[in-house]
Amino acid sequence: MNNYIKVPQDIEKRSFEIIGEELGEKINLFNGETLPIVKRVIHTTADFEYADLIEFRNNAIESGKKALQDGCKIYCDTNMIVNGASKMVLSKFDCEAYCLVADSEVAKEAKERGVTRSIVGMEKAAKDPRTKIFLIGNAPTALYQLKEMIERGEIEKPALVVGVPVGFVGAAESKEAFKALDVPYITINGRKGGSTVAVSILHGILYQMYKREGF
Repeated sequence: MNNYIKVPQDIEKRSFEIIGEELGEKINLFNGETLPIVKRVIHTTADFEYADLIEFRNNAIESGKKALQDGCKIYCDTNMIVNGASKMVLSKFDCEAYCLVADSEVAKEAKERGVTRSIVGMEKAAKDPRTKIFLIGNAPTALYQLKEMIERGEIEKPALVVGVPVGFVGAAESKEAFKALDVPYITINGRKGGSTVAVSILHGILYQMYKREGF
């Protein structure tokens, strides 16, 4: 009964081996940069459909890596993403993940204007010149707001947008609408996604740049 894998690194390594085996011929659809991200999303969700739903646009990985290497801020639409992101690895590149949805001033303004806190948080974050990467795993309104600000020329084009809001109202539509922009973009087509998926995509990029001990 005690014959099971107990070492965390060994569990992860074996999980990724199983994912590679079960992807079968689909593994050939991805390259050395995209495959680690796809595997990490599947590892997080145990859902192989993500291999069919994930989409990479406009040199997203290369652009994201450069922004991380230069040191940047990463805006997240949920604190779950912030808490899930590896602070140790981000600190190696002088990067910081943050969220404004729970900020008292954001909440107050959102209530006064009758809009979501995700919209107000995005407005404030997008105007921060150090914020080059956006991770949106929950709120379609945040992705729509970012799109509109880019279209109006109110902010500089982001280095990377991970747009993976989950749900039934506006999730699939907001992801599709964002594709109209010439912006480095990683998305999960359709309703699926979420904060954990956004984190796994970020880590799929970061762990190509930083070799963790034991891996």
